[in-house]
Amino acid sequence: MSTSTSSPRIGAKELPPGRYGITGLLRSEWTKLRTVRSTVWTLAVTVVLGIGISALATAETRAHWTPSNAVGFDPISTSLIGVFVGQFTIGVLGVLAMSAEYGTGTIRATFSVAPRRPLVLAAKAVVFGAVALIVSEVVAFLSFLLGQALLSAPAIHATLSSPGALRAVVGSGLYLCLLGLVALGLATLIRHTAGAISAYVGILLVLPIIVQALPYSISIDIRRFLPDRIGAAIITINNNAHSFAPWTGMLVLLGYAAALLVIGGVLLVRRDA
Repeated sequence: MSTSTSSPRIGAKELPPGRYGITGLLRSEWTKLRTVRSTVWTLAVTVVLGIGISALATAETRAHWTPSNAVGFDPISTSLIGVFVGQFTIGVLGVLAMSAEYGTGTIRATFSVAPRRPLVLAAKAVVFGAVALIVSEVVAFLSFLLGQALLSAPAIHATLSSPGALRAVVGSGLYLCLLGLVALGLATLIRHTAGAISAYVGILLVLPIIVQALPYSISIDIRRFLPDRIGAAIITINNNAHSFAPWTGMLVLLGYAAALLVIGGVLLVRRDA
């Protein structure tokens, strides 16, 4: 009498151990991002400050409006001024999306479950980038619409159909999203929250001051490559001869984000968790 035994199976076919895909990683990163309290607070601060600062700037402009203000006045950039506040909060969130796992040690569990580290980084970048883009575009559109409503007559105001307005608003959201990815790349390289945030703030605030101290013939060419000058060119409709065109600057910023993420991905494989 013979007996036959069969190994237990999961469903019709048992997957080899360690088999996973990008879909599962995307769900995992989305769960981690939305369940962390700092994400909610950082996004809330981004929305409140971004819209609030723009509303204050436009309301103040309207309250003190005189005919002489009309010379060279750009209502579009005035209503989008809150973007320059949002770039700091969205950068902090980009840093925390990676560095928080290193700080708590959970990154080791992540890499144990998903050993393909570049794929983990790609999932983080996609999930964070999507969230950052949606929130940034909401902030940009609401800032513009509220700001133009506050810039009532006789102040000069604009609509989305005004020349360059839609480009500036959409570009503002893309600008914030790309800065967030730059921060994510820095956090992947540095792995420490304080260090990554310091490097990010240094790029936005300290580096322009250093470049400004250089001889004018040198600084004027370098300045156009800095994120703050790229952002200023995006939100304004007045062309600056010493700045990149808006979409050219956007490609430069995209290159920064891609380079940092690629280098971070390489180091992620080579270094211990």
